[in-house]
Amino acid sequence: MTPRILIAGTGSGCGKTTVACAILQALKEDGLRLMACKSGPDYIDPMFHSHVIGTESGNLDLFFTDGAAVRHLLHRRSSDCDLTVLEGAMGYYDGIGMTSEASAWALARETRTPAVLVVDGRGSGVSVCAVIQGFQRFLPDSGIQGVILNRVSPMLYPRLKSVIEDRCSVRVFGFLPNLPECAIESRHLGLLTAPEVQNLKEKLALLAQQVHSSVDLSALLELGRSAPALENPDFALPEPVGGHPVIAVARDEAFCFYYQDNLDLLEYLGAELTEFSPLRDETLPDCDALYLGGGYPELYAAQLSGNTSIREQIRRAIQRGLPTVAECGGYLYLQQTLEDASGHGYPMCGVFPGRGVPMHRLRRFGYVELTARSDTLLCARGERIRGHEFHYWDTEDPGRAFQAQKPLSDRSWECVHASKTLYAGFPHLHFYSNLQAAKRFVSAALRKKKEDS
Repeated sequence: MTPRILIAGTGSGCGKTTVACAILQALKEDGLRLMACKSGPDYIDPMFHSHVIGTESGNLDLFFTDGAAVRHLLHRRSSDCDLTVLEGAMGYYDGIGMTSEASAWALARETRTPAVLVVDGRGSGVSVCAVIQGFQRFLPDSGIQGVILNRVSPMLYPRLKSVIEDRCSVRVFGFLPNLPECAIESRHLGLLTAPEVQNLKEKLALLAQQVHSSVDLSALLELGRSAPALENPDFALPEPVGGHPVIAVARDEAFCFYYQDNLDLLEYLGAELTEFSPLRDETLPDCDALYLGGGYPELYAAQLSGNTSIREQIRRAIQRGLPTVAECGGYLYLQQTLEDASGHGYPMCGVFPGRGVPMHRLRRFGYVELTARSDTLLCARGERIRGHEFHYWDTEDPGRAFQAQKPLSDRSWECVHASKTLYAGFPHLHFYSNLQAAKRFVSAALRKKKEDS
């Protein structure tokens, strides 16, 4: 069995992450073994989950993977846990484009997970029932088996609970009042990351204290334990590569956006991962490949630029054929210069001759499917891999190695610089959308190890 619930929301900003983290913190204090997953491609919410539960969280995304892979990932993470909390993305039914494909609702259906809807009750009376009934009836088999009210007063809650349970025939598991002292700040890519939030432990402790007094945790556990066994959680992965090649992974405040499943898959395939900081480390670790993830290099441009030693080492290593994957922020780091938000330019690694520049608006956002235009490090010509873009900075030459296609759209464009040893572009890739791409990366690292031995 895999006890589980999905915390869904009426829309972005209703309090899903706050409620999910509050429940996780409260149950952790009660001594339960927990796991958390995020529906969709978001990186930041899993960081909050991980900060609470003390272990890695991850993503479950039905655009990146099919249902079998999603069930496999959920089962692998959660098989020995007392409860797994899945957090939805955006509104419960919001998926690709103006459809419900790859939505939290689709994830709940695919995994047969009972959903609890978070509803912002500020300024509402009986009208909140219309909102809840709309979500219950919008699509067949909604899976909504409970409600948690957010930002409602303790005085109003008993009456709201009574009218909702009477009119909507759904259980109300509790509420959170408005807690401005627990607010989490945001910036251009969403919430601040967990390590950056001041007094986060204190905020989580206050949220847990509130949940213990105003949310029926026993009933939520009972709901989670009522979830049926996952269907067919087995999933075939490629055979591992021998030789234990080392992949250096950039990890610090500037580079912190990775899909945990990508890292786990690289390790399963035989790679050893070693972390380093382009902000602080003066030398690149002894490695056979390099993984530069996304993040906020534009916020740390001066510090990254000042670390000339490691910039030069990375430039020389890539130019000499070190297998490298550089996504979004990692790709910006490889430019000749990177401008901060004020337009001041700083020297970067110089693998590419152009500049990374702020656009002062969201440049690209959403899912993409990439088709390789030639044989490259990750994909053979014509092969496809899926990913996600979300960036306010752009480059003068985004590359032409892949053709990007928006799902359910006629929009397409060329992107990514790639060769037999390089992938560098804005799309964040999910390796479960093309398992062979991950294996090719590890195999390239092994070849490099043998060449250098």
